[in-house]
Amino acid sequence: MRGLVQRVTRASVEVGGVTISSIDRGICVLIGITQVDHKQDREWMVRKLLNLRLWEDEKGNGWVKSVSDLGLEILCVSQFTLYGILKGNKPDFHMALTHEKSKVFYQMFVDELRKAYKPERVKDGEFGADMQVHIQNDGPVTLYLEPNLPPPKERKPQGPPKKSKAKDSGSAATASAATASGGAEPPTEGVAAMALSNEAAKGEAAAATAAATDGSS
Repeated sequence: MRGLVQRVTRASVEVGGVTISSIDRGICVLIGITQVDHKQDREWMVRKLLNLRLWEDEKGNGWVKSVSDLGLEILCVSQFTLYGILKGNKPDFHMALTHEKSKVFYQMFVDELRKAYKPERVKDGEFGADMQVHIQNDGPVTLYLEPNLPPPKERKPQGPPKKSKAKDSGSAATASAATASGGAEPPTEGVAAMALSNEAAKGEAAAATAAATDGSS
């Protein structure tokens, strides 16, 4: 969700040459809606619009007072082109929410803004119409708003299934049986030990034979 906010001395919207909405001092905000927007984005935007400190206080200190503080007006205008991107020199608007869904979302936003403020002080244009928006920017002061909120929680992908202990035990038993039946090669250390034992036995037999020969002579 994106909002282009302008501090104004007056603003109005015309459709077919007829003025359908107008405000005096306050803010005019162009609202763009994208495919991943949700309730939290609307709530964030409502809070920001009502609490942006764009005006001076009684002592002349700047950037102190908000729309809510001064009881000023708000004019909202739907604006899908805020999500336009360029492909060469031609704008593309595929990031904007579809017309029907955007209309519902935008109306919910306006309703929530009126509920949080003063209903009679919040005006809007005509969704989807060819509008002429007249803005007398005060300053000029223009701000770009976009909530930086995490998307709705999604399910985490499941990891690979864990092997059961029974299956592991069965695998271990199969491996042991294969080794006992000669189906697997004995460890290298075992082969070396068997070779040394055979060599020792041969040496002992040779020594016994030699001793017997010496005794008979």
